[in-house]
Amino acid sequence: MWIGSIMPLSALIGGIIGGPCIEYIGRRNTILSTALPFLAGWLFIALATNVAMILVGRSICGFCVGVASLSLPVYLGESIQPEVRGSLGLLPTVFGNSGILMCFTAGMYLAWRNLALLGACIPIIFLILMFLIPETPRWYISKGKIKEARKSLQWLRGKTADISEELDSIQKMHIESERIATEGALIELFRKNHIKPVFISLGLMFFQQFSGINAVIFYTVQIFKDSGSTVDENLSTIIVGLVNFISTFVAAMIIDRLGRKMLLYISSILMCITLFTFGTFFYVKELMDVTAFGWIPLMSLIVYVIGFSFGFGPIPWLMMGEILPVKIRGTAASVATAFNWSCTFVVTKTYEDLVLHIGPYGTFWLFGTLVAVAFIFVIICVPETRGRSLEEIERRFAGPVRRTSAIANLKPMPITI
Repeated sequence: MWIGSIMPLSALIGGIIGGPCIEYIGRRNTILSTALPFLAGWLFIALATNVAMILVGRSICGFCVGVASLSLPVYLGESIQPEVRGSLGLLPTVFGNSGILMCFTAGMYLAWRNLALLGACIPIIFLILMFLIPETPRWYISKGKIKEARKSLQWLRGKTADISEELDSIQKMHIESERIATEGALIELFRKNHIKPVFISLGLMFFQQFSGINAVIFYTVQIFKDSGSTVDENLSTIIVGLVNFISTFVAAMIIDRLGRKMLLYISSILMCITLFTFGTFFYVKELMDVTAFGWIPLMSLIVYVIGFSFGFGPIPWLMMGEILPVKIRGTAASVATAFNWSCTFVVTKTYEDLVLHIGPYGTFWLFGTLVAVAFIFVIICVPETRGRSLEEIERRFAGPVRRTSAIANLKPMPITI
């Protein structure tokens, strides 16, 4: 049990430590600092002679995941133009899901030690490529390094781009945030114009994890065994991983057309329907023979993963980098990330206990009910951030604004003949 749950517990610690790191040493350097520990963690697992070494390796990797899951959204949110921030901001999730698919597929053919060695190769490539990109302009400005900020922004926008207006806007927002900041970092979280974006970010993180996704991913093989499905368990995990990857890729292509809220609506509806379907299958299984319906768990899981990958998988991380005010971005992102991994730990650690006490059907019905609450939360609380600069989003939280419908924000899809 601890081999599965030690990773999110360590990621929680990484999330707490990552917040101060991105403020003091920068977003880029924080991300860069995870490469060698990632490599060491995988080598601990590959060379393990006992369970303790595996736990140490999982702990190191989990710590790095916690740091990266905080710093990557902040880096991308501060670097990418508003018009494509949604699409490009989802790329870490796309690549993360491709890693899950790679592990699922390679796991069918490789021993676990060789699989760990394969994992150890990735941080080497990651380390080399990170040296090629600059620090974010907003971090440079927060440190008073205007010349470096201009150089960074010029690199990000292209040599011929006119960056004067954007750089001025970033500087003005920083000066304004410094002017109104009077309290310590944690106290700042509870300021009137800060508490709402923090609450929204925490809410999205809560519903992301209590949709049950990590329980489903970590225990996919066991779920299919328990369901009596006629589909091969290992093949099912590969199918789920492939669907997860393709769905996130599709979401990345359409998020800047449909908007964040519309994808969250679609996500919660699909997950709610499939979780109740999955729970009903397990309930009926206890009453009668369901061998002829062995395809239902796989289909339910596929639609569930599509729903999660469309919205509640990537968007909470994307919006964390968008809606948190610049003055508290490091501290608030640290709190949100630590909270996310706390929820992950609780879900993965208690999943088997839930199944034991309320049955698999009760467990999936519970997750489904929480997703229905998430749908209401999105309607009432979550703003649409598509096409807005970080400075516009921050100003919007600072004063009263009219909340518009996500449907009214729809852009027409291009028609090709």
